[in-house]
This record gives sequence, structure tokens and C-alpha cells, in this order.
Amino acid sequence: MSSIRPWRTIERRKCRQIMVGNVPVGGDAPITVQTMTNTPTEDVKATLDQIRRCEEVGADIIRVSCPTEESTRDFKKITRGARIPIVADIHFHYKRALEAADAGAACLRINPGNIGSAQRVAEVVRAAKANGCAIRIGVNAGSLEKDLLEKYGEPCPEALIESALDHIKLLQDHDFHEFKVAVKASDVFLAVAAYHGLAETVDCPLHLGITEAGGLIGGTVKSSIGMGSLLWAGIGDTIRVSLSAEPEEEIKVGYHMLKALGLRTRGVRVVSCPSCSRQGFDVIRTVETLEKRLEHIKTPMSLSVLGCVVNGPGEARETDIGLTGGGNGKHMVYLSGMKAHAIDDEAMLDHIVRLVEEKAAAIDAGEATAFDPHAQPAEAAE
Repeated sequence: MSSIRPWRTIERRKCRQIMVGNVPVGGDAPITVQTMTNTPTEDVKATLDQIRRCEEVGADIIRVSCPTEESTRDFKKITRGARIPIVADIHFHYKRALEAADAGAACLRINPGNIGSAQRVAEVVRAAKANGCAIRIGVNAGSLEKDLLEKYGEPCPEALIESALDHIKLLQDHDFHEFKVAVKASDVFLAVAAYHGLAETVDCPLHLGITEAGGLIGGTVKSSIGMGSLLWAGIGDTIRVSLSAEPEEEIKVGYHMLKALGLRTRGVRVVSCPSCSRQGFDVIRTVETLEKRLEHIKTPMSLSVLGCVVNGPGEARETDIGLTGGGNGKHMVYLSGMKAHAIDDEAMLDHIVRLVEEKAAAIDAGEATAFDPHAQPAEAAE
């Protein structure tokens, strides 16, 4: 971000970095986006198919539940078949953690306090060290320890933070430091307050999430409010958007969240108007179609689609490619912020798709760069 526009700058919280497989988390590494499979883990083909779909839309890390011995029996096939690191989700049964670590899990998601005795925690840590596994401590307001509920009376930020610190100590007592921590809640206020408090207390990477956020629309709104405010404050090193929707949708929402804050860029960022009676073409259907037809583009770039000339030219001057609705079925196309040519209704969609694909190919080949309307002029930078 340009220093001449400080209101665009997000200063990330400083923390140490860990590795989840070959993916760095924390430090100055990009904020990673992850999700969780919902297929039966025992069904290796279905699970790998779902992982592949998530990889295609940009997943950096994916979590797979390991509740039974059957689920870890063929776990090695999943870890070997995936192109991204696999986090094994473990609850209560410490042996599942040992099996998953031996089978190639890059990270174990556990609550050290609910897998049994100190000896069992020590066994899990030994397995993690032996296999190069990270550990994610997952504190959740819905499953706080009884003693903390009795102490505080209800789930509250202080209770979540204390739970996290207790679990951290269990790992540190065994000289294990390759961990990240989450303090999730379905209550946005509770989760945000807990993350702010924890961020001031520890130096480990933080995994963000508003748990049980809801369906695609409601859950996206809740997650964007909660995680968006934290990310804007520089808090968060990896995120999972918890939706009652397919895992691929969680990844898409996560990337849109990061793109909106300028923290990650992947694919086409679309700027479009809500449409009104001034529109020169059907904006809603046009945007729906373009988003679908451009899903395969991974190159970061921008596209504006506005139905009329009120705000259209202004937005087009900010994007790689711009489309502004005009009269008599003729619309204006902008390239790199400059007015370029007109296009008819009938050819509009194919034309815009072709322009985006050509610009993406040129960027990938090093023959062009994504348009930055906020770049300083050459003479100003000298």
C-alpha cells in the first residue's frame, strides 16, 4: 500500500512463524485460507475429490476430521493425494492424533486439555515432533472446560483466553512451540474481544474464525464483520469461514474478505453496481455470468461493471478493464483506466471475457502488470 495513503495501510500484528507442511503461517507470510471437508473420511475418493475442488478455488490448507480408527486407517492415502497440507481434526481420542501424525498430517487440531492425562499429551507431542507436525489449539466457546464455566459463570473473553493459555502451557511444558491458536465463538462480540485479548498476550500465530456462523449469506455477513474487523486491526494469520455451505464456498468467501482489505489477491476482483432503472444492460445477470465464466482466472486483476455513466467512468478509471452501460445497446469499454472503445450488447459478454483472459495471460507471461490506479507517477517516486 502507498505510504501517501495511510488510510489504506494495515499493520499486521508481529508474531513468530510456524510451518504447516510446506505452508508458512504467521510472521510476514500471507494470510492463509482454509476450510474443512464434510465427506466421510473413510470414503477416500469422495474426500480427495472434495479436497481437489477446494484446491482449485484457492485453498491453502484443509482440515479433515478423524473421529474413529476407521477414519485414520487410510488417512495416508488422503495426505499423499492432496496437493495442500492436511490438518487432522482430533477430539478426545489421543490415539487418532498419533495415527494421523504417522500418516502424514501436517498439523493436528486438538484441545490438549480434552485428550486425557499429561502422559497422553506427552505422547501426542512426541508424535508431532517425530513427524514434523504443527499443532492447532482450538478453543471454542461452546466447549469450554467446566471449571472455567464455574469460575466465570458463562463463556466470556477472559474464559476463552485462560483456556487458550492453559493449553499453550501444556505444550510448552513439553518444549513444543510449533503451534497456532484459535479462540472461536458464534457470538461475534465475544470472539472479537477474545482475539484482541489473546493477540496482546501471546506471540504465536492466530487462526481466526466465527464458529457456527450460519448459512452462506448470514454466515458470510457474520464472518465478515467479525474476522474483517480483526484483520483490519492486523490480527490473524490464517482464517476459516465457517458456513453451512460447501467447503468451496468457504474458500471463496475467505478470499473475497482478504481481497476487500488488500491482504491477498487472487483472481478477478469485480466492482459492480446494484443496478437501477438507468442501467443500459442487465447488470445483475451480466455480473452473475461474468463471475461464473471468469472463475478459472487465478491472476489478480480488476474488472468494473456498471450499468450507466453516473459512476461508471469513475470506477472504470480504477480497474484493469471497465464496462459502462450506454444508450442504444452500445456500451463503453475502458482498459487500464482509459476509455478504449464501444461494444454492442450481443458481443459484450464474450468480448469482456476475452479481454480479461488476454490481460491475465499477458500478466502471467510478464508482458503486462495489473493496473494500479494508486501508483505514484514516475517523477513523484524519484
